[in-house]
Parts: sequence; structure tokens; C-alpha cells
Amino acid sequence: MSFQGRTESPGDLSQGSAPTGRVAPSAPFAGFPPRTQAVALPSLFFSDLLPQIHDAAELRVCLHVFWRLGQLRGYPRFITYGQLAADPALRRGLGAADLPAALKAAVSRGVLLTLAVEHDGAGHQLYLINDQSSRRAVDRIARGELAVSLGSGPPAPAAVAAPEPRGVGASIFSLYEQNIGLLTPLIVEELAEAERKYPAAWIEEAFREAVQLKVRKWRYIARILERWATEGKEDGETRRHPETGGASRPRRPAGRGRHPLWG
Repeated sequence: MSFQGRTESPGDLSQGSAPTGRVAPSAPFAGFPPRTQAVALPSLFFSDLLPQIHDAAELRVCLHVFWRLGQLRGYPRFITYGQLAADPALRRGLGAADLPAALKAAVSRGVLLTLAVEHDGAGHQLYLINDQSSRRAVDRIARGELAVSLGSGPPAPAAVAAPEPRGVGASIFSLYEQNIGLLTPLIVEELAEAERKYPAAWIEEAFREAVQLKVRKWRYIARILERWATEGKEDGETRRHPETGGASRPRRPAGRGRHPLWG
């Protein structure tokens, strides 16, 4: 199933109606239990965007989309207007009457990207986080180079599967969750800093190397990136072992004879 991009407003794609009233206040929140799953939010959201967002509906929608997309796997990660309008948690706090305006504000501010697609004769509005990977995906979908599945039937042939780690464009937070474990507030800050400092291709290659060596630790990956930055990067391998600082064993060149290092 391939889709062609077209312009469409969220309000035109509303699927059904939802209550517009607010829910009466409930009992005080009892607190977070141990090992609660964290939601990754870029630090720029707090430093640059949060001071600008004065509308509670827009803020709720932004946070909700980050939460929902953070639970997805595959590429590209998106949510449709219909899924948002039908989400019980969002409807309780927002009400469908505010949803189109809140989404429009989030798109205008640049927090979210949106793209209208057609599937089986029906229109659907997709929403994505405005990051490099999603911008690339939106361009490819609009040009007809990338097909997406809306969950009915098998994925389209052109859809990109999620390898381990995923291809270029995967966020560092997704790579961490897929290959190491749950995010914590402390590790989120470290990952965000690494994403600012190193090229995306380096980050994904470092994750791949750690997975292949069965060393699924962020410290190991961080040391790989640090060494590539200070000593240079040669064909995707560090010059020294990132944990010990000792010389790493180079790989045998394919198709060559004996070498003194390999005996």
C-alpha cells in the first residue's frame, strides 16, 4: 500500500465524536510505583518549547504524542488523527473539541509534523515528532518512495522493518530502549548530550558493535564514541578497546593471506 501526500486539515478527518466535557477531579495521585517506564523528552522541549506553550490543550497533546510514539517500534513512527481522537486517556483530559486546534498549534510551533495520506479510499492524517528521521520519512512518503502500514493487513512491501539496531535515522532513545533497556531521567540526559555531540551514523554503528559483541551497556557505547571523536574512526572500529584502553584485536581482512597479528 503506497500513499501520496496531500494537504488536509485534522478537523476533516475526525473519526467519530468524543465527549467534550471535563472529568471531575479524582482522588490525589498515589505516586509512581517502582520501575515505572520513563518517557524520553528532548531537553530542548523544556528549555526552548515549554516556555512558549501557554495553551494547556497544546501541551497535553504534545506530551501525549511523545508518550504514544515512544511505545512504538519500526520506521517511521507515527500516530493518526483517528487514533488520537479515540484515545481514552487523551479524551479524558482534553475532549475532542480541542483536539484539532491543539494539533494545529503543535504543528505550527514545529513540535510535530503532519502528513495527509489516502488508504483504501479514506483520508488519514499522520502525526510525527519533528526530528531528522521523521522529516526524512515525510519527504519520502510524499514522493512515493516509502509506504506505510496503518495496521490493517500486512505492512506494505516498501515499509522499512526494524533491524537491531535500526538503520540510519533511528533516535538514540529508541536504540537504547531496543538494545539495552528502559530509559531513566539520568540516562535520557546522557543520551541527549551524545545525540548533540556525535553524528547519527556513528551512534547507530556504536550500538551495532556493542550488540554484536554482546556488551549491552551504555558506558561501553559512550566510550566507543569518545574514542572515535578523539582518535579517529577507521572503518567503524575503535583503535583501542573502549573499556580497558588496551589494543583491540583487528579483524582479518577478507581475501588476504596470513598476517602476523592473526598467526
